[in-house]
Amino acid sequence: MSQRVIHFEIQADDPARAKAFYESTFGWKIDKWEGQSGGMDYWMIVTGKDGEPGINGGMYKRPGDKPSHMYDCTVSVDNLDTAIEDVKKNGGMITQGKMEIPGVGWFARGTDPEGNIFGLMQPTAWQPH
Repeated sequence: MSQRVIHFEIQADDPARAKAFYESTFGWKIDKWEGQSGGMDYWMIVTGKDGEPGINGGMYKRPGDKPSHMYDCTVSVDNLDTAIEDVKKNGGMITQGKMEIPGVGWFARGTDPEGNIFGLMQPTAWQPH
């Protein structure tokens, strides 16, 4: 069995605000998980269509006793410049501007309105030397 990332989680002070950011910025579908037991406020995140590369995740209210800002995943985007503008327009910040990673793509780093860090990557086609 391969050792792959199969799920991610985002902590948020305000899950509704984070939901609005991710749905508006990346087009993700985020719904509260009504089947959750134990009283945890948990939201399911669908990032794309079944059969496409990528993973889905979840979101929950950041615990007050041990707050952290640990979401550090990279989101694949079709156009990095547009994605950067969408992040800013929807309340996020760009903390590292557009840079090229040769042979990989164009990258930037940002934070959501909850202070969580994430990357943006516009992949480029690999070119043999």
